Amino acid sequence: MAKTVFQKNQRVWVEAVGAWANVEKIVAIWAKGFDEPVRVTYDVGLGREFFAHELKPEDQVADVGDNGERWRLLRAKNKWQQPADCAHHPFPGTYPIVVTDPNDWGGWRTPGAEYDRDPHRIERQARLIASAPRFQAIAKELMALVAEAPDDAPPAILELAQQAAAIERFIAEVPSPGGQVNVEGSAVA
Repeated sequence: MAKTVFQKNQRVWVEAVGAWANVEKIVAIWAKGFDEPVRVTYDVGLGREFFAHELKPEDQVADVGDNGERWRLLRAKNKWQQPADCAHHPFPGTYPIVVTDPNDWGGWRTPGAEYDRDPHRIERQARLIASAPRFQAIAKELMALVAEAPDDAPPAILELAQQAAAIERFIAEVPSPGGQVNVEGSAVA
């Protein structure tokens, strides 16, 4: 049985053609007596349908989070604007979403009006958020290296490790009910 690997409007690299494309249509072939499709192909607007092994997702983020988190950058169809109405966007007719759950639930999205106001800023934010687990892994590795021999670490590296530790404390901190937490990581009354 075949399962879908990509979503509609997801940006993919088409290996056979050597170009980026968006999945326009998922074509599932069903056979009588089967509960699932027997074959799934993807129409990406390049003249023929492609199998999943011929495509690669736009941003594959490695499992580096504390719990094996894999955050991915996907594209969703803009329901309120036609691609012709938003030709100034980096990817007309779509907007980025960052999914943080293995089942493509949860994560980060932005309102359409905000995306339309500054699409390049929102695209950058999406890439930054999707890369956050990798940045966290680098920061933890830096802290571990400095912790092994703090007296031998150059002052600049020691300062970076201290800043990384402060950010880690901020991430791990659970705010008290009704209290706010500022960017520096300390509670605000």
